[in-house]
Formats: sequence, structure tokens, C-alpha cells
Amino acid sequence: MSLKDNISMVKEELNSEEKFFEKAVMTEKFVKKYKKLMIASVVAIVLVVSANIVYDANENSKITAANVALTKLTKDSKDAHALSELKTSSPELYNVWIFSQAVANKDLESIKNMKNSKTLIIDDLANYELATDAGSLEEYASAQDAIYRDLALVQSAVMLLEVNKIEEAHNKLLKVSQDSSLNKLVKTLLHYGIK
Repeated sequence: MSLKDNISMVKEELNSEEKFFEKAVMTEKFVKKYKKLMIASVVAIVLVVSANIVYDANENSKITAANVALTKLTKDSKDAHALSELKTSSPELYNVWIFSQAVANKDLESIKNMKNSKTLIIDDLANYELATDAGSLEEYASAQDAIYRDLALVQSAVMLLEVNKIEEAHNKLLKVSQDSSLNKLVKTLLHYGIK
């Protein structure tokens, strides 16, 4: 190698080392400038992850307690301690349990109390259970998101058939959706029950 090549090679090495040190100094300035922000970000991330872990553990504990209480209640429906535990750990499941017991025991007063429940579908089911005549079944079926809409229409039509109101019953049966599982029953009623 010639002297000229050696000098250019040394210059390149010095330039690369100079660039490396320049970047290191820039990085050090950046770290000094944003040191508190970076530490705060790391602490915030650790706190969020920790809070999430604690929250998940708490939710799992509530679910386990609710399941244990519900198991006890299925064995002994009069267990007041299990009922209290269920109410504290899962108010929604508590409402479902109370509603199911009210329906099983035909306790209309308890069902009326569940009529305005905020638990998903309980208020709808309570309205259905409380509908006892053709008018109230029609009123229930006219609700936009009634779960048992088609069943309520069929029941209403059967009640109307029993009092020989054939035209009204026919109109109710025609309101049952075509893709309902009750459609065969509706066709049978239309064929044999209504002329």
C-alpha cells in the first residue's frame, strides 16, 4: 500500500470515529434534555400494566366468587349467605337468579319488580311473563326488540281463537315473521283454526 492510500484510510477512520462521537454527543444531549419525560413514560407504562393486572385479578376473583355462590344457590336456593355473595360479586347474575326464581315460583310481584331491570333482557322477559291476555301480548309483541315477539303473537292469536275472534287472530298470525321457528304452527293454525 502506498502512503497516499494509508493517509486516506486513516482520514476515513478518523471521520467515521468523529461521526460516531458526534452522534454519541447528540444522543447524550437528547437523553439529558428528555430524561424526566422518558422516566415518567416508563413509570406510567409500568403503572398502567400493574393496574391492568390488578384489575384482571380482581375481576377473576369476582367471577369465581359469583360462580361459587351460584353453585351453592343451585343446591340450596334459600342460602342467604350465597345470595348476598352473588349480589355483591355479580349484580347482573343476581338479577338473573332472582328472575329465574320468580318465574319458577310464579311470583308475579317479584317479576313486576324486575320489569325495569337494567340487566340485559331481564326487563323484556319480565314484560313477556306479565303479559296474560291478548292485548298485553300484542303490546309486548309491538316492542321493537321483543325477544319472544313471534311466540307472543301466536299466543295472542290462540287466545283470540278461543273467544271466536277469527279475523283478529288471522291478522296476528300474519304478523309472525316468515323465518320464525313457529312458522309451521302458524300455517297449521291458519289452515285448521281459521277459515
